[in-house]
Amino acid sequence: MKSLTLSVAFLFTLIFSPNSYSQSTDTIDKIKQVENNLIGPIQVEGDKPYTIVGQMAHYNIKGVSVAVIHNYKLEWAKGYGWADEALKIPVTTQTLFQAASISKSLNSVGVLKLVQDKKIDLYTDINTYLTTWKFPYDSLSKGKKISVANLLSHTGGLTAHGFGGYEKGKDTIPTIVQILNGQKPANSPAIRSMYEPGVKTEYSGGGIAISQLIVMDVTHQPYDKYMYDNVLKPLGMNSSTYAQPPVGVKPELLATAYYIDGKEVPGKYHIYPEQAAAGLWTNPTDLAKYIIETQLAYAGRSHKVLNQETTKLRLTPYIENGAALGVFIDNPDSTKYFEHSGANEGFRCTYYGSLENGNGVVVMVNSDGERIMPEIVNSVAKVYGFKGLYQSKLRKMVTVADSVLETYTGKYELQPKFFLTVTREGSQLYGQPDGDQKFEIFPESQNKFFLKGAPIEVEFIKDNKGEIIKCVVYQGGPHDAKKVK
Repeated sequence: MKSLTLSVAFLFTLIFSPNSYSQSTDTIDKIKQVENNLIGPIQVEGDKPYTIVGQMAHYNIKGVSVAVIHNYKLEWAKGYGWADEALKIPVTTQTLFQAASISKSLNSVGVLKLVQDKKIDLYTDINTYLTTWKFPYDSLSKGKKISVANLLSHTGGLTAHGFGGYEKGKDTIPTIVQILNGQKPANSPAIRSMYEPGVKTEYSGGGIAISQLIVMDVTHQPYDKYMYDNVLKPLGMNSSTYAQPPVGVKPELLATAYYIDGKEVPGKYHIYPEQAAAGLWTNPTDLAKYIIETQLAYAGRSHKVLNQETTKLRLTPYIENGAALGVFIDNPDSTKYFEHSGANEGFRCTYYGSLENGNGVVVMVNSDGERIMPEIVNSVAKVYGFKGLYQSKLRKMVTVADSVLETYTGKYELQPKFFLTVTREGSQLYGQPDGDQKFEIFPESQNKFFLKGAPIEVEFIKDNKGEIIKCVVYQGGPHDAKKVK
């Protein structure tokens, strides 16, 4: 009965989630196709596509918001489920989500606006522009200076992959300087060198936090004010804000964050003073405006913020293929996309925009569960024929006896004090990393299994006595995990 009630609620919000524009019969038909053709990164032979409503229930996701871009225009946008389940506030196209690391994409537009206006140089030592704080170079940087380009492209050799945020109404919020120095009440370590800049790409939210202070020191303005006046407003992203917490926004427009088990994040969401790295509140409709303007500027057809030359620079990988300035460049099937994803406490999001032909998609959810996002992207790509964006591999399953499956159950140590627990329910095997969602794993051979929701494989290894001694998890390379229980 609970599942039935939940499905009815989803259907109610699906039907009554308002769009801000009229739609043609063809568009309405395509929306229905997208809603009923979800396919994960892995598809098993004989499987039928999923539905948005069904997958939201399956993954325990409260709310989803989607926008589709076609031929340089917003084709449609739609919200599903609850922005706040307890208060029964549905997701609409106006509902704001935390954009998490997608904040970095818009930040790069703001920083490059200063470059374009010749207020900063992209390749000069960052300490030239930092006045309220200086980066403390040490021997690890080997005498090399960090540039603004290094910050935006994650090539500065800097610490702090990401930030955890602060509980609203409880935690004391640190200043950006306290964050950079790792001083209380900051809950993250100081931003320092790991190695010399310009060597390789290594993701660093810490470097983006430094770029936030550069904007503030150069403009003598609060970061959120500069970004709204010079980036968000000119792009037409009038509903969006970098203010942390948002100011002057109706509470019912702010999505509540939820953990992977469906529980509400205390305080409803975390506050991120690391605004440039994780602080943007927005929705897919506003993000679509940014994507379309980027596409038009790249083609030399618009320059609301950045001109064609600066836009092409922003979308050019800096040192290695992939990482450009505030975006990542994917090149599947000779079709290039600029993209970014994000993960804040209780929020996940992703976007793709093609460099040519003006196509794209945005997906935002108010949950730590992210597996529905590539499924929706695949559905949009399939329905609209977006080349290169549909990424799903067809796999075959074999039958493994329950007695064999039982030998694979147990606890495996992936890292010190970090475990993968394997369990069995009937003829289905499950894996669950510490602190994560339980997922099904499916056999492609008698000892090798795969996930449907991600390109991950698990292989179980026996010793010469036939006992299972470890598993090997294949995700970006093999990772051994010793069986400990």
